[in-house]
Amino acid sequence: MKISICSFSFHRLLAAGQQDIFQYIKDCKELGCTQLDPWNAHLAQLNHGADALHAGANPDQSQHLKAVDDEFLERVKLAADEAGLPFGCIAVDGAHIYEESEEARISNRQRAYRWIDIAEKLGASSIRIDAGGPPQWTEEVFDIVVEGYKDIIARAEKAGVKVVVENHWGPTVDPDNTVKLLVAVPGLGLLLDSWNWAHGKQADGWLKCAKYATATHIKTFRFTEDGQELTQNVPAFCKLLLANGFQGTWGVESVPADGNEIEGARKTIQLIERSIS
Repeated sequence: MKISICSFSFHRLLAAGQQDIFQYIKDCKELGCTQLDPWNAHLAQLNHGADALHAGANPDQSQHLKAVDDEFLERVKLAADEAGLPFGCIAVDGAHIYEESEEARISNRQRAYRWIDIAEKLGASSIRIDAGGPPQWTEEVFDIVVEGYKDIIARAEKAGVKVVVENHWGPTVDPDNTVKLLVAVPGLGLLLDSWNWAHGKQADGWLKCAKYATATHIKTFRFTEDGQELTQNVPAFCKLLLANGFQGTWGVESVPADGNEIEGARKTIQLIERSIS
């Protein structure tokens, strides 16, 4: 089984100064991961822990996540190589395609280019760039988003990196919008999050989008003593993906209500293992 943990699962540890990218690599190794899926806050120059908390709660306002320099990246790559863990998907906040002003769109595009460069340097297989925009696209906004993805996909292909969109915030929490975008942009993959859907749209999102999934974020929040997740039917989600031919990495994005992020990730991995066996 290919398994990973998006480092957003440890955003509170990061904010508290109890984990950095190097400790994240060690924790992933101890938890049995087969690849690394860092959230870009773990690869950013954070001045205060609050920067990570703000980014986590406001992915549409995360342009302050300034990437580390190349010398630091070399140290990160060396640590990952020593742990025997390749980089999978880098989840990037603050580089989404759509903003109202052209100036803001250009600024975000430059950030996307930099993160693609980082993905290449780390040998990451994919990068998550959000679409952005209002809850429902107008034709004009949709055309801008499509053009933007085609541009960064062309750039990422030269770097050997796949671009994926996630049902994360804004228009992509509507399953129909996500499918419309995937159909309109050849080469765009889907990071399918089990939870991030508009109210009442989760089942529709699973059914319509499972066949497009190239990567996953499996959300967990609250566990019973025997390891069952009470918020959503994780086994059903996993079985639906298998039925649709999913062969990618099972990605954890746990957000434990009790605050124990290491145990939340561990319990989620165990639940996935039971669900796909």
